[in-house]
Amino acid sequence: MNKTEFIRAISDKAGITMKDIDLVYDATLEVVTEALLAGEKIQLVGVGAFELKKVDAKTGINPRTGATVKIPACKKPVFKFGDAYKAKFNK
Repeated sequence: MNKTEFIRAISDKAGITMKDIDLVYDATLEVVTEALLAGEKIQLVGVGAFELKKVDAKTGINPRTGATVKIPACKKPVFKFGDAYKAKFNK
């Protein structure tokens, strides 16, 4: 499902125009991004949580050349699904 299909599905389910859903979609991603950049964790009760994960520096191997490559430390956004939500798929 791509963004347009996703927005159309929400529009059909909620009875709201696709234009309005698109605005909410973009605003939601903006709020999540701003909160993560501010160091906040966003918890959606019953679904899961967005957070920023710190990844330590490491050494990798270039698969083409076999040479070792230093991979710098970084932060990456992650979403962890809650147990209650995961349980819905394993009934």
